[in-house]
Amino acid sequence: QVQLVESGGGLVQPGGSLRLSCAASGTIISRYATGWYRQPPGKQRQLVAAITSDGSTNYADFVKGRFTISRDNAKNTVYLQMNSLKSEDTAVYSCSTAVATLRYWGQGTQVTVSS
Repeated sequence: QVQLVESGGGLVQPGGSLRLSCAASGTIISRYATGWYRQPPGKQRQLVAAITSDGSTNYADFVKGRFTISRDNAKNTVYLQMNSLKSEDTAVYSCSTAVATLRYWGQGTQVTVSS
């Protein structure tokens, strides 16, 4: 059974940094594209960044230059390094991957950017 577990969220001041982790079990995450999504309070879920099986990455315009998605194949984990955080980055962040025809989601981790 595929499971994704996020960690690394928390409270950070504007301009600060956090690194989120998405640890996978039950599958080899490097075989599939994995995305980080976020859902701000009262808003719909947004794609933040994604990494493909060959390591190509893409980012939403609102995080380009500030966030970096990466993967450690040995740890079967995908990361999201978030720098220069803004209050509008406050959201629940989740990772997701699709294996065959099924999409899997982690439980999410809260990121709050506030002074």
